This record gives sequence, C-alpha cells and structure tokens, in this order.
Amino acid sequence: MESEMTCNVSEMWSPKMPEGLDFEISHHPLTMKRVVNLIFAMERFKGGRSETVQGTGFRDEDLLNIMLENLVEEEIVFGCESAPPAQITWTGEEQCSITDGEKRSLVQVQNSMELHAVMLQGGGGTTKVHLNMSTYLHPTPRVLGRTVALGIRGTNPNLYLCCRKNGANPTLHLEAVENKSLLSGAGVSISPDSDMVRFLFYRQDTGVNITTLMSVAHPDWFICTAEQDNKPLEMCMESANLYRTFNIREEA
Repeated sequence: MESEMTCNVSEMWSPKMPEGLDFEISHHPLTMKRVVNLIFAMERFKGGRSETVQGTGFRDEDLLNIMLENLVEEEIVFGCESAPPAQITWTGEEQCSITDGEKRSLVQVQNSMELHAVMLQGGGGTTKVHLNMSTYLHPTPRVLGRTVALGIRGTNPNLYLCCRKNGANPTLHLEAVENKSLLSGAGVSISPDSDMVRFLFYRQDTGVNITTLMSVAHPDWFICTAEQDNKPLEMCMESANLYRTFNIREEA
C-alpha cells in the first residue's frame, strides 16, 4: 500500500538544518536501500560539518554494516569439471580359429602384412592362422555384441588386426604392437577417443556360428573376404558384394 508522510528531518537527524528544508518520503514502508540513500543525501547537505548526530544512536559502523548487508551482493561461483569418459576395459582372452562364409581359412602371406582367405588342401593346416581374441567391456557400444581385439597367435612382435583410414575409406591392416599389455591383460583400459580404438571390433553373433566383425573406430565398416580364393581380407560396407560373415571356433 502506498502512503505519504511528511516529516521535519531536522528533528530526526540533525540539530541544525537549513531553514525551510524538509523531506517528503513516499512508498511506505521504506526499503533499506532508500534509507541508506537518504543518509548519504543528509551527509551532503551538512556540507562536511563535523557535528555529531545526537540522540539517534546511529554510528559510522552501523552505516557500514547496512551497506555490507544490503548493498553488497554475494556471488557464489561453483567450479564445474566434466567427468572423464568411461574407459573400454579388458575382461579376458580366448584362443580361437576363424573361417569365412565359404569355409576358407585365414593364412598370413609370407613376408607380408596381409591375411588371405584360402581354401586349404590336406596338410595345409600348418599355415592356418590362430587368433588370440581379447574381449572388452564397452561403456557405450554402438551395436549389440562383444568388443574384441584380434591378435595373431605366436607372432613376435605381436601382430593385431586394425582398421584405419588411408585415403577416403577405412582399410584393414596387420600392425605390430611391441607391448602386448597395451591391448590385453588385467587393468588394461582404452579411452573411447584414443587412437587405440583402431584395434577394436564389434563381434556380433547371429544364428548358429555366424559372426560379423565391425570396426569400432569406423562403424558400418566390416571385415570381409573376396569371392575369389586367396585374396586379402579387407574392409567393406554392408552393401558390398563380399563375404562379411565368419565362423569363429574357440580352441583349448
């Protein structure tokens, strides 16, 4: 409610005010800010006189307290740090062999860093590639399935399949990993945004012994084999006319 009152400020604040000077205060009740402004105005009207206000009990310390409590706003700033991304953690390793949809085995071509899909004849099993398949727990997988890394058993240095981009499209490679613990072993973890993701694939099992291997670093790109025999493994999209399914058999 708005009301008006007129008072002789000389009776309230100063023993001596200029003749004919009074103040009109509206918008009752007064806010603390307006009271402080009023006090500042009165001090200016005094013209720097050093007379002490009598009978009010109002001191410089009181004015300072009013200013600190009502005119100074406290701003609280909270530090905010983003949580680090969850890691892809190693959970185990198993030994296995793999054949493609045409029952062709994988062999490593001598003096090269390529795996070929070959229909092995009798006695050719000695050249067949066997894998160490490391498994991982992925915190945010793009597809349903296990996250794995595929190492060639018995190689030194350790050779792993990896998918990386050379040019316009992702390509499949064998890459040496000097320290095996980078990819397998208790306590091993891989950051989802690190370059090590190139070694990881989503293993998706459907039906009976039908598996696809999709790159984690390059989703929608799969390990595949050509229609012709003795051709290298490569990466392809689902629409390609290539063999994308494999049979992975665990070994003791």
